[in-house]
Amino acid sequence: MGQRSRKRRPAGEAAERGGDAMRRGYARGSERDERARAELAPLAPGERPPAIKAAVALAALLAISNLALFAAGWEVRGQEDPAVSGVLIFCAIMVAAAVGMWQLRYWAVLGFEALLAIAVIFAGLSLMVASNATAVALCLAIIAGAGTLFWFLIRVMARIQLPSRRPDERVG
Repeated sequence: MGQRSRKRRPAGEAAERGGDAMRRGYARGSERDERARAELAPLAPGERPPAIKAAVALAALLAISNLALFAAGWEVRGQEDPAVSGVLIFCAIMVAAAVGMWQLRYWAVLGFEALLAIAVIFAGLSLMVASNATAVALCLAIIAGAGTLFWFLIRVMARIQLPSRRPDERVG
């Protein structure tokens, strides 16, 4: 095959044009980010968004249910004798996450989001080996629920991290 008959431009000119387009793209992205930050309002004292309430309830529910199921002697498939330390550590982590999120601690929300992301990844991978409709439905429910909560917690994290503004400085 022969070369195309179009005229080739010098390498420097093409790189310069590409660099200018990249700078314009970054500038547009920065403007969009600044508009989004200006629209955010810091959390008022005592304000707890619905996403935080849902995350706290989920963490507390997981801690209580795991402890109750272990106390009731629920058997974990694949283990004849589940380790008490593993159950207690998981319950302690969930309680710490619930308390930290209720106190609007950034680290707690970030850690819980990491756990939600891990749950979504494992549920997605489990879809590949799901052997019946119940398993597929469970995986999809975990993906939908954890993914939705993850999405709504992102904005809450931004509001937690936002410095407090005085009323006269508020944008919007």
